Amino acid sequence: MTASLTAFTVYTKPDCSNCEKTKDYFDSKGITYTAVDITEVPAALEYITAELGYSQAPVVVNNSDDQDHWSGLRRDKLVHAAMTHKAA
Repeated sequence: MTASLTAFTVYTKPDCSNCEKTKDYFDSKGITYTAVDITEVPAALEYITAELGYSQAPVVVNNSDDQDHWSGLRRDKLVHAAMTHKAA
C-alpha cells in the first residue's frame, strides 16, 4: 500500500490538527510525502488499522523502510526523518 516515489506516506483525515502539523513539518524540511485521506480511501483505513494496528491519525509510513512507521504527532520521529532523508 505504500508504493510511492515520495519519501513518506501520511495517512490523514479531515480536521486533524496533528495531521496538518506533520505535513507542515515535512513541507518545511523539503521532505516529499503522499497524503492519503483515510475517509476517502477505504483500503487505506483497512491498511493502517488491520495491517499496521493503528487507531490514531496521522499514520506515517517510511516508503523506503516498511518497518519504519508511526501514529500520532511524533516530533522525535519527524526530527529523525529530517536528519536521515535528503530534501527533494
